[in-house]
Amino acid sequence: MMPSLLGSNYKWCVATKFPGGCRKQNIFKNMLITRTPLRISIAGGGTDLPSYYQKHGGFVISAAINRYVYIALSRSFTPDYRLKYSKLELTDTIDGIEHRIIREAFRMHEIQPGIEMVSVADVPAGTGLGSSGSFTVGLVHALHALKQRPVDAETLAKEAVEIEMNRLSEPVGKQDQYIAAYGGLTCQEYFADGSVKISSLGMSDVAVRELREGLMLFFTGYSRNASELLRDQKSKSLNNDSQMLDNLHFVKSLGLRIKDALENNNPDAFGELMHEHWLHKKRRSASMSSQQIDDAYEHGRAHGAIGGKLVGAGGGGFLLFYTRDRRRLRRAMNEIGLHEMEVGFDFDGSTVLLRG
Repeated sequence: MMPSLLGSNYKWCVATKFPGGCRKQNIFKNMLITRTPLRISIAGGGTDLPSYYQKHGGFVISAAINRYVYIALSRSFTPDYRLKYSKLELTDTIDGIEHRIIREAFRMHEIQPGIEMVSVADVPAGTGLGSSGSFTVGLVHALHALKQRPVDAETLAKEAVEIEMNRLSEPVGKQDQYIAAYGGLTCQEYFADGSVKISSLGMSDVAVRELREGLMLFFTGYSRNASELLRDQKSKSLNNDSQMLDNLHFVKSLGLRIKDALENNNPDAFGELMHEHWLHKKRRSASMSSQQIDDAYEHGRAHGAIGGKLVGAGGGGFLLFYTRDRRRLRRAMNEIGLHEMEVGFDFDGSTVLLRG
């Protein structure tokens, strides 16, 4: 649900997907809003970093979920930049913008003063659901819409990658930007020359529904900044650390096995491979997990979860499980204070919800 700062009738307008109603009420005149999905990483996470794929090629399976980052833009009557996210900024120059992603996106698109931007999200940052990539994709989408320029998902992903990875030198991979732009259940192949091949996971509608019904997300209560974990992986990969490279090689091969399991409608095998993935992922860093997270994971495994893992780079956020017994697992996790966040899949990718 969107906060009241965008208007008390926003929830109704978005929930019904009837922006015409908003226009008739003149609530969002001269405003545009983008909606960009967050994601869960299904397989291959870590092989989307250039420190790995530039030498070995990468493979990731991601799923966009129906939890979102919203970006609202409108023209203001004063010659400055008014930015509202977790904090409020007011400045009259691009160089004066503190938020690094906003600053570089505005610079890339040559956005002049006289603009107001508001960002809100369904889930806090630092919880492993790719919020930074979704924010960047949603912002560049809004800037294209502001200038009334048609744009495709590939361009959105590339511009977001350019901002985060090249201009800001963040130690991130590409999967978050691509899944946010494209949506759906996607396979992403990364090549040494920097190109990316996107394809849909070859599952029937019945298999997709079965997968959705078996996946459950539980918040661990811990949010984190994954940068240090990713910098450590980058450094070790660039220095040809054999343990790190062997781990990532295995994770990539496991991703291909997970693809086969899902496309052959064998979700139980997928759950078992998730467990195998998590055991190997934890070996990348001592900071990947914690005793509390390990205990919660084992509790889930003992109460109906076939497999699971911590979503994202590690250190905190959401535990993702696959189960055939949702009620039993939900009850068991509630007993230890972890509550489910129900999600479905998003097949739209980044969209413009409203053009005022």
